[in-house]
Amino acid sequence: MEKAIFDYLNNYEKSLLSEVLKYLTSLGHLDGKLLETEDINEVWEKVAPSYVADSIKEIAKYPNVALGWAMYVGMAVARFWDEDWNCYSSKENLYEYLRDKRGYDYLDEVVRGDVLTLDGESYDEMEELVRKTSSMVLSHIRHEQIEPQSPMAFHVFARSIRVLYKIGAAVELKNLGYKFERCS
Repeated sequence: MEKAIFDYLNNYEKSLLSEVLKYLTSLGHLDGKLLETEDINEVWEKVAPSYVADSIKEIAKYPNVALGWAMYVGMAVARFWDEDWNCYSSKENLYEYLRDKRGYDYLDEVVRGDVLTLDGESYDEMEELVRKTSSMVLSHIRHEQIEPQSPMAFHVFARSIRVLYKIGAAVELKNLGYKFERCS
């Protein structure tokens, strides 16, 4: 990949992450910083190919699903990391593990209900949060005015879902009580 394109994609990803981080901070779901761990970030590198293979088919008809489900995967991985990382990290592909419970179309329900154990109002609120966040990311993508179905569109989509995965993990880590603190 040519340096100018690589630089563009890096700047796009950085800008998108900053925008989503500010948005979720304004709603109280984050505290202005991206909570992350190397363990959780490494999972994305393993699951991204199968996630992209499934989600790319959904972009035309269901772009918010193709984007938003990545946020749910991040939330689930963060929960797994907190609960029993020895057990879950041994699974070959955590995305496929989630997807195969009820299929791609129900990934959101599996994560909200089975993994995060949300119900009632909190279940609905999380659905709304992911929907609004994925809509915001879709708007950001469209603002770039990239030719649909082009190689650049693919790369922007890939960078966008990586941001949503990281954001989903950060939201769940915050929900679990994690925060940045300096050790003395």
